[in-house]
Amino acid sequence: MKPKLFIPGPTHVDQEVLDALAQYPLGHRTADYRELQSKVVAGIKECLYTDQSVLVSTSSATGLMEAGVRNLSRKKVANFVCGAFSKKQAAITKVCGLDQEIFEVPWGQATTPEQVDQALSAGDYDLVTMVFNETSTGVMNPLKEIAEVVNSYPDVLLMVDAVSGMMGSPIKIDEWGVDMALASVQKAWALPPGFSVTSLSDRALERSKTIPDAQKGFYFDFVRMHKAGEKSETPVTPSIPHLYGLLTQLGRIKSEGLENRFDRHKKMAKRVREWGQERFGLYAQPGYESDTLTCFSNKAGIDLIALADAMKSKNYLISGGYGDLKGKTFRLAHMGDLHMTDIDDVLNVLDEVIETL
Repeated sequence: MKPKLFIPGPTHVDQEVLDALAQYPLGHRTADYRELQSKVVAGIKECLYTDQSVLVSTSSATGLMEAGVRNLSRKKVANFVCGAFSKKQAAITKVCGLDQEIFEVPWGQATTPEQVDQALSAGDYDLVTMVFNETSTGVMNPLKEIAEVVNSYPDVLLMVDAVSGMMGSPIKIDEWGVDMALASVQKAWALPPGFSVTSLSDRALERSKTIPDAQKGFYFDFVRMHKAGEKSETPVTPSIPHLYGLLTQLGRIKSEGLENRFDRHKKMAKRVREWGQERFGLYAQPGYESDTLTCFSNKAGIDLIALADAMKSKNYLISGGYGDLKGKTFRLAHMGDLHMTDIDDVLNVLDEVIETL
């Protein structure tokens, strides 16, 4: 028996979704396929509160992180870093050979609108990258307020790594003015890994049209992806099982209701934080704690590797610290298709295991 997943990804996948993935494939240039992609994209647009473009990608979210900077910057990128994954985006920007400046806060702290405004007022940037929910630290940045700041600079686009936040907390693309919000599906979407989605604003698409092909590359050219998407197709062969799974998951999300889904995540997060705040301490800056995962410090001074091993022996997988926080923190995810009964269950087992350490 495989352990139940309480890590920040891949997350638990319900059997109904797994069954959907096993459907017989379609020809990806047929009318039946176009109907499938059309329904999936329409559903994702509803979930992201957008009437603009949504692209699907047979890749991890890292592919879209690279695609974003390659497609959306002509001048200089402002990379805002508050943990391992926003640091990864800065590293990708550097590897792509783009002009950049990195604005980093101590891990555990949030990127603030004031920090973004101060940076943009002092430099000639055309793209901001930031993470909505920093998976390594359990920090959820104030995306709505940051977007308001970025939108006050007309030539600057906002690209958001929403990997571990999308579908666990609302992202109102059109209302907030987010140009690109990308995510892989193995987090709060609660599907197996190997597929990703992104929103793309009209002005982001126009920016991509001005970028030379040599910078954009072939596989992740947003203009080509959008052009194919207008026909409910993809430029390259897609992962059809993931589209089947997404269609099923979108139906389940609609049945639950978006607001109910987000409220469920808030309640699970509150329960987890209350369980461990006094015993371990929360790593995230107060007021910026994530709705989808909690990162705990270790003021209890227990052996965190032994804790994870003991939980795995009982068929529960939790996550240790990531990157610079390895061995110093541990993380518990509360996202996707987990419910309060699952959270109560894993916390009860954690209590039992901690007593033995």
